[in-house]
This record gives sequence, structure tokens and C-alpha cells, in this order.
Amino acid sequence: MSANKRFEGKTVIVTGAGSGIGKATAARLINEGCSVVATDVSEDRLEEFKAEFPSADLKTVTGDICDDAVIQQIVGAADSPIDGLVNNAGIMDGFLPNAEVDDATWERVMAINVTAVMKLTRAVLPIMIEHGSGSIVNVASEAATRLAGGISYTTSKYAVVGMTKNNAAFYSRKGVRTNAVLPGGVITNIEAPFKSEYAAEVLKGAFQVTPPPASPEQLAAAITWLLSDDSLNVSGAIMTSDGGWSTL
Repeated sequence: MSANKRFEGKTVIVTGAGSGIGKATAARLINEGCSVVATDVSEDRLEEFKAEFPSADLKTVTGDICDDAVIQQIVGAADSPIDGLVNNAGIMDGFLPNAEVDDATWERVMAINVTAVMKLTRAVLPIMIEHGSGSIVNVASEAATRLAGGISYTTSKYAVVGMTKNNAAFYSRKGVRTNAVLPGGVITNIEAPFKSEYAAEVLKGAFQVTPPPASPEQLAAAITWLLSDDSLNVSGAIMTSDGGWSTL
């Protein structure tokens, strides 16, 4: 248990909290005294997570964040002023380039990685504005700065960066900060197979020079810093946490 209680008395929503970066972020928040609303599409993962923190102030919501009813459940589960939101849930696209992508892949990636982020953010903003404070952290990707995904994933992460800057411009003056973290490779269970031989050929060289993948806990450290009062003067920042990949 961390001696640091930066989040004591605060409530934070974390999406994609059943595994990987989301789970590591939710765990760190709990260890720093936070009340957490954890959401994921997998009920089993959320139940396992709850079992790890039997005495924590932890509420879980299982469901697809593309569903408006699920978004209402998430916000309702907070049952208090919402101090933070981590838009972490996301999916890959099989590295399909534009000439090969199918409509179903494009629409599903955009629905989860972009539209759901907008809708959940839209749902919490009035609460944060009324409270006069709040911190939103969007998990984008190094794919928003370089070739590291297919057309759907890349477009979605550029969109997340745009939303981050737009929200910061409009709502920082209301006390609500919005920032984004751009991970490089991270050890998670997200599925990232190459469904395109051409993409594998094009990206082969780029992935040979990447640093070792980060742990979810390393990303959680960056995310919780942006959520915390330690970063009160930071809004609209696009922070890389990629082990130096962006310098190569």
C-alpha cells in the first residue's frame, strides 16, 4: 500500500479497467486512496479485479461503452462529484491499410476509440464544470505521431489527440483539465495481429527499432500524475510515454 494519498476523497472513472493499462491505473488510484468506478466489457476480469481489493471503495460496471445506457450506468455509479476520468478502453485494427480495411472494422474501431470517448467525456463534463474542477486523461497512442497501426486505429488516435486539445481549450477555464498519454509498446492483452501482409512488410523495419515494451504500471504512473493535483497547471498536453520510441 502506497503511503501517498493524493486521491483520498476523490472519485475517478477508468474504462478498460479489466486488464492492462486500465487495471494498473485503477489499482494505483485505489492504493492512493481513491474511490474508483472501473468499467470493462469483461465481467470476469472485473470480478477478479474486485477480489484483489476486497476492502477498496471500488464499483464496477460491465458493458460496452458504445452503449448509451452503459455510459449512464458508469456516471451513475460514481454517486458523487466525479474528479477524474480515464478514457483508456480501445481496440486495434489488424494494421489494415486503407485499400484493405472493411467497413465493419472501421466502424467498430471508431465507435470504441473515438465516439465512446466523446460520449463519456460529454456525460461527465457538466458534473465537473458544476464542481469547478476535474481531470480527464485520454489514452491515445504513438500511432498519433507515426506509422504504428492501420488506417482505422491511426485515424482514431489522431482524433483522440484532437479531442484532447479541443476540450482543454474550451474547459480549462472552467477548472476541467484534459490531457492525453501516448504509449508506445505496452505489455497488455490487447489483440494486435497483422491481418495485412503488405502492412507487415511496410512496418517490419519500424518495429525492429522500438524500445522494449513498457509495463502497464509505467503507463499508470504517467496517467495518475496527470489526474493528480501535481499537474494542476497542465492542460492540453500530449505526453509521450514510449521509452524514447518517438526520438528514433
